[in-house]
Amino acid sequence: MIEGEYSFSHQKTDFPLIGQHQAVDCRSCHQTLVFDEAKGDCISCHTDVHQQTVGFDCARCHNPESWLVSSITEIHRMSRFPLTGAHFTTACTECHKSASDLLFEPLEVDCYSCHEKDYVAAKSPDHIANQYATNCVECHNINAFSWSGAGINHAFFPLNKGHAIDCAQCHKPGDPYNSISPDCVSCHLTDYQQALNPNHAAVAFSTQCNECHTLSPGWSPAEFKSHDNQFFPVYSGKHSGEWESCTDCHTNQSDFTQFSCIDCHEHNQSDMNKEHDDVNGYLYNSQACFECHPKGDSDKIFNHSLSNFPLTGAHNTVSCADCHTSGYSGTSTTCSDCHIQQYNESVNPNHGTLGLSLDCLNCHTTEPDWIPASFSQHDDYYVLNGAHKTIANNCFDCHEGNYVDSPNLCFSCHSEEFNQTTNPPHLEAGFSTNCETCHSETAWTPANFDHDAQYFPIYSGKHLQEWGSCTECHTTPSNYQVFSCIDCHEHNQPDTDNEHLNIGGYVYESGACYACHPTGDGDDGFNHNLTQFPLTGAHITTSCISCHANGYTGTTTVCSECHSAQYNQTTNPNHQTLGITQTCETCHTTQPDWKPAAFPIHNDFYALTGAHQTIAGNCFECHEGNYTNTPSDCFTCHTSDFNQTANPNHVSLGIPTSCETCHTTIPDWKPATFPIHNNYYVLLGAHQQIANNCADCHEGNYNTTANTCFGCHETDYNQATNPPHASAQFPIECESCHTETAWDPSTFNHDAQYFPIYSGEHDGEWNQCADCHTNPSNYAVFSCIDCHEHNQADMADEHDDVSGYTWNSNACLDCHPNGEGDKSMIKLYRDTR
Repeated sequence: MIEGEYSFSHQKTDFPLIGQHQAVDCRSCHQTLVFDEAKGDCISCHTDVHQQTVGFDCARCHNPESWLVSSITEIHRMSRFPLTGAHFTTACTECHKSASDLLFEPLEVDCYSCHEKDYVAAKSPDHIANQYATNCVECHNINAFSWSGAGINHAFFPLNKGHAIDCAQCHKPGDPYNSISPDCVSCHLTDYQQALNPNHAAVAFSTQCNECHTLSPGWSPAEFKSHDNQFFPVYSGKHSGEWESCTDCHTNQSDFTQFSCIDCHEHNQSDMNKEHDDVNGYLYNSQACFECHPKGDSDKIFNHSLSNFPLTGAHNTVSCADCHTSGYSGTSTTCSDCHIQQYNESVNPNHGTLGLSLDCLNCHTTEPDWIPASFSQHDDYYVLNGAHKTIANNCFDCHEGNYVDSPNLCFSCHSEEFNQTTNPPHLEAGFSTNCETCHSETAWTPANFDHDAQYFPIYSGKHLQEWGSCTECHTTPSNYQVFSCIDCHEHNQPDTDNEHLNIGGYVYESGACYACHPTGDGDDGFNHNLTQFPLTGAHITTSCISCHANGYTGTTTVCSECHSAQYNQTTNPNHQTLGITQTCETCHTTQPDWKPAAFPIHNDFYALTGAHQTIAGNCFECHEGNYTNTPSDCFTCHTSDFNQTANPNHVSLGIPTSCETCHTTIPDWKPATFPIHNNYYVLLGAHQQIANNCADCHEGNYNTTANTCFGCHETDYNQATNPPHASAQFPIECESCHTETAWDPSTFNHDAQYFPIYSGEHDGEWNQCADCHTNPSNYAVFSCIDCHEHNQADMADEHDDVSGYTWNSNACLDCHPNGEGDKSMIKLYRDTR
C-alpha cells in the first residue's frame, strides 16, 4: 500500500477500537479479506463462559477495558430482582450456587423459593401452625437486614397512636398470630361493656368503635356524630354548641335512653300548656316535646292536622311512638303497612284466605275496632242482582254474622223453598238444584223450564197444545220422573206389538216408546242397526236407559266415555297406572266380559323382538296371568340365566346385570359383544386389532384369562435372544420397555438405569447389544477393554497414580460411570490435589 493513498480508520465505523480491542491483531476478528464478514457482537468472538445462563449480550455487564465487573449491584437493579436490604451484602454464591463456575442460572424471585427453611423454622410466631402466607413480603420488608419484628410490614393494620404498643400486648403467647380480628370490639369488648358514661351496653351503642372514637389513647376525644341522624340533632341545628356533655340532656346516667327537654329549656308548664292549647294530645313532658319537635326546632313544629295524614278516629288516641317506631321520616301512610297483623289475624271474614284487598279504606274508616265497615267489593265474590240487590245493605239477612262460610250457590240458601215446592214438586221430581237453570235473581216467578231441550218436546212438535197440565203425562205426582205415553195415546197393545214386530228389544211400555221416539214423532222411529252405532255383542242385551241415561240426543259413541269406570277399576293390568289407551276397541270387541282381548300396542310398552317375537301370542310365558307387575328389564326375567352362566362366570366377574349391554334378543344369547372389555382390560395397539377375535386371547375360556402382558407372552419373553430376557433377568413387566402396538421398536432406559449409550460419547458408537455384552448367555457381563483402542501397558502408565487401579471393565465403569474420560473420577481426584 502506498502511504497516504488509502487509509482506514476503525474509529469511524460502528465498531470503534477501544480498550483491549486496540491491541488485538486484525486477523483475530477478520478471518478473510472480506472484512464486512466480521460480526460486531461479542459472542461471535468470545466464548460464552456463562453457558447461556445470562444471555448473549456481554455488554450488559462487561466493557472492552476489562472482563471484570465492578457494578454488580447496578446490573442487578436492571434485572427482575434488585439487591436491597440483606440481599445487598450477601455473597453471589449464596444464591447462585454455580457462581464459582461463572454460571448464573436464572432463579425464582419469590422469597419462599430461597427462604423455605426460614419459614419452616420460624416459631415466634409458628408460621406453619398459623398457616401464614408463603408470600414473605406480605409481612417482611425486603429492604430490611433481618427477619426481626422491626421489619414487619404491618400495613394491613397500621400501628398508629394508641396501637403503637408492644406486639405481645395484642399477640398473646401461644395464640395464633392470624387469629386476631381487625374489629375494635374483638380486643376492646371489656372497655365497651364497662363504659358507663354513657352506658354503651344499656343504650345498645354500635360495637363499631371507630364510629365515635379515634385511635387516640384514652378513647378521647370522642364524637357521636350519628346522634344527629339516629336520634336527635345535637351537632347541627339549634342545639349545636348549646351543650357541653351528654349528661346535660341525659340526666339519668344509668339509662341513656331517657332524656330531658324541660329541665334544660326556660319553660314552665303553665306557659307551655297555653302555647299548646290547640295541639291535639299535647302533654307536658320531654317525650312529647320530642314527638312534635323531632329536630329540636320550635319554628318547625309538626301538626298532623296540616299534614297529608290528619289524625281521625282511633288515630287520635294512639301514641306517636306507636306509629313512628323507626323515626318520623318516611313513616308510611298506607293502612296495611301498620295494620298487616290485624289483616292476617282477621277470621270473620278471613281476609288472607279470601284475598281481600290490602287497601283497608275500601271497607273501613279510622273508627275504633274497624266498625262500622262496608264491603264495596261484594261483586268480586258474589254479584248482587235482582232481589239480592234490594238487601245489599242488610248483610245479616244472608251472613247471619258469619262471613267465613257463607255459601255462594242459590240452593245453599234456598233449599227450604226447593223442598217445599209442590207444583211441580222439585224434590220428588228430582229437579236440578241449580236454581238459576229455571229462575232468575229477580223473583221465583215467572220461571223458565226448558222441557223441550232437557227432556221431551211439549212446547213444539206434535205434542204442542196437546196437553193441559203436567199430570197428563206425569201421572204419579209424587215422582215426576215417572211418565206415561200409553195412557194418553189411542193405542192398544196388540196393534202396537204388530207394528213393532221387526224392532229388536221392543217392549210395550212408555219407557220403550220414549227410547225409540225421543221427539214424540211416530213417523221418525229409531233403529240402532241403521245408525253409525249398530248394536253388537253385549250391547244387544243392554237396556236403552243404561246408555241414554241423560237423554238420547248427543249420546256418545266413544267406548271410554261409557266405560270409564271399568277402565279405572281394571287391576290386571291396571289401565290407569300403565297409561293404556282409552280407545277400548284397540284391544277389545263388544263381547261380554271384555274377552277375548288382544294387545296390538305391546311394542308401545315393551318391543317384542328376537326370541320374544316367537312367543308374542303366548302371553302366559311372560306374564303368568299377572299383567300388572311384569318387569321390563332383561335381568329380572333372566336372573337364573345370568347366575348359571359359567363361561364367563357373570356373577364372580361382576358383569353388569344390564343384559342389553352385550346381548340382543336373538335366541340362545348369541351372538354377543363385550363393549365393556376396557373395564376389565384395556385393548390398545395390537390388542385393538384383534378386538373382535376373542379366541386369540381367550381360546374359549373367559374365566381365567390373564390380564398381564407376561401372563400371555411368557413364551415370547423366554424365547427373546437379543437380548436374552430370561438369562439377563429382564423385568417381566413387559410394558416397561414395550408398547401394546408392537414389540419393536422398544424402549429400554439404558442411560438412566445402567450406562449412557444413547447420549454422551457412546452415542452412535455401537450397533448391537453384543458389542459390549460379549457373553450372550449373561447380559450382566460387559466389556470396555475389548472395544476401546487401549492396551494394558498404556493404561497402566496412564493410571500409575491411581490407587488400586486394575485393567478390567468393571474398574473402567467404576471410575468412568458416564463413559467420559475427561470427567472421570481420576480427573476429579487429580484436580483436587
